[in-house]
Amino acid sequence: MRAAVLHEIGQDKLEVLDDVEAVGFGPGKVRIRVRATGLCHSDVSAMSGVLPQPAPFIPGHEGAGEILDIGDGVAGLTPGQRVLLCWLPACGTCPACKRGQTQLCLAGFMNAGTPNFKRPGGDVFGFAGTGTFTEEVVVDAGCAVPIPDDVPYDIAALIGCGVTTGLGAAINTAKVEAGSSVAVIGCGGVGISAIQGAKLQGAAQIIAVDPVESRREAALRFGATEAIAPDALADAKQRITAGEGFDYVFEVVGKSATARTAYDTTRRGGTLCIVGAGALDDHLQLNMFELFFDEKRILPSMYGGGDVLTSYERTIALWRAGRVDLESLITHRVPLAGINEALEQMRTGTALRTCIEI
Repeated sequence: MRAAVLHEIGQDKLEVLDDVEAVGFGPGKVRIRVRATGLCHSDVSAMSGVLPQPAPFIPGHEGAGEILDIGDGVAGLTPGQRVLLCWLPACGTCPACKRGQTQLCLAGFMNAGTPNFKRPGGDVFGFAGTGTFTEEVVVDAGCAVPIPDDVPYDIAALIGCGVTTGLGAAINTAKVEAGSSVAVIGCGGVGISAIQGAKLQGAAQIIAVDPVESRREAALRFGATEAIAPDALADAKQRITAGEGFDYVFEVVGKSATARTAYDTTRRGGTLCIVGAGALDDHLQLNMFELFFDEKRILPSMYGGGDVLTSYERTIALWRAGRVDLESLITHRVPLAGINEALEQMRTGTALRTCIEI
């Protein structure tokens, strides 16, 4: 089958090959025909080495398609069923799952070190245990989440990661209060979803911060009350909050520099929500006095900070009701053969979300 493969970490282009085979099918597994997948910045970060990932590997973790086959012992799924791919499935039995923090379950990460593809030259990994830049993928049954017939594959793919992460950061993790002031630093697909989440929660002021003009313009369409470049943030803090700082600030870049800016932009007693996935060697520096004296809450948000299956259902309900706009998040569509064009659009910030149609 065809798949887009990164041969070595640090390369910036993928090679689309037709000699890849999905492996590992058996008890407890499902084989999925991928129909649509989103290009997430985490895929780019894995390619560059910011996020740990063995190579060679097939990027992609935000996908949807239909089940081709199910292994022994799989219940509740049938061939032909339409599903989205959950890259972080809950095992249901670990301490995190028993506490109700299924987004912290490590079961999915255990599969990330096992190759689920092969080529004539050897094994190939799938990013985050999935790898959706391909025609077919074999995953644990828990990764296959049934979707209603009225949810298109491209919309389902977005719900599988970016939308769930952004909406959940505002709703589950930060619990934005009505009438509050919000700043979102980084307005790609996840940041835009955080803006929509803050709007749903009733935030009075939502300031979108991004260096790319097209993203700032998009943020206004999705609910931001103002959109500014990063160098205007200090002025906006003074002008809008009289220098006190915003009630909630979302860092959706994944870098210590922007996290430090986000901390400084949060009011005393306010909430800083870290959504961006950063590098292991990128350290955020805070002194002990400011931690104590400012009493700012620092809340990391992993995959939307809540039970992902519940979040999927909520997002579908909000989308059906017209309360969130998911169609407009997809600004570019390309076939698998156009993946490198899509990567360049991601790196330059000219795309909110690119849908790869397979």
